Amino acid sequence: MTNNTNNTNNIDIAPIGLLTGKVVFITGASRGIGAAASRLFAREGAKVVLAARSTDALERIVTEIRADGGVADAVTMDLADRASIRAAVDRVEELHGRLDGAFNNGAVIQQPGPVDATTDEDIDEQFTVNFRSHWTAMNAEVALMRQGGGGAIVNTSSIGSRRANPALPAYGAMKRALNSLTETAAVDLAPANIRVNGITPGGTATEMIDEWEAATPGIIEGMSARIPLGRMGEPREIAEAAAWLLSDRASYVTGAILPIDGGAGA
Repeated sequence: MTNNTNNTNNIDIAPIGLLTGKVVFITGASRGIGAAASRLFAREGAKVVLAARSTDALERIVTEIRADGGVADAVTMDLADRASIRAAVDRVEELHGRLDGAFNNGAVIQQPGPVDATTDEDIDEQFTVNFRSHWTAMNAEVALMRQGGGGAIVNTSSIGSRRANPALPAYGAMKRALNSLTETAAVDLAPANIRVNGITPGGTATEMIDEWEAATPGIIEGMSARIPLGRMGEPREIAEAAAWLLSDRASYVTGAILPIDGGAGA
């Protein structure tokens, strides 16, 4: 990875109460961008409910947030199981009686390879986790948000949804489908005072990228070389954009697909 003195990973940015009083549900919260978002949203005043399959990891983050004075709870959820997703959102209602924001961030990477090497199993898994789970989660979230008079949803897509993605064709295809769903939902739900936006992170220093690097050595160096800022993004930097989109500061933003990629998509 390219070293860069402008790396903001170690800069302590003071919270400003961006999400004070809001109840926010986060999927894929056990690691990477989701874990960073959980900590950030709590620091910004949100009551967070964290969802993922890894219960132990979630509980560690919840304990950390509570130790810092935040409000956090964990719920075990499997993105491949529609009933599990709905039950997780039901748990938010049990805990707080409402839902103000949702960060649908969970995802799974595919086995890297070209289109003709992508298997039926790859396609099925990508559809189930990277597209259908968001559809299911959004519908459950929207039902709860309607009861409270509105809310905001942010879906995590990928820079790979914006252009050809030869290394991850199924992943890119499902993320592009998610962009379409995000834009359509924004129009459909505007009368209900529910904003829906997406983010398209570029190369980000997460466990998922580490797994891709293990399967395809050199991918991090190659990605960093193509990023104008000269480095991979940090999970917190991606979470900062999601926090803004979920906040009232973004009250006139809906249907946007916001790139957070260090200029790589420019």
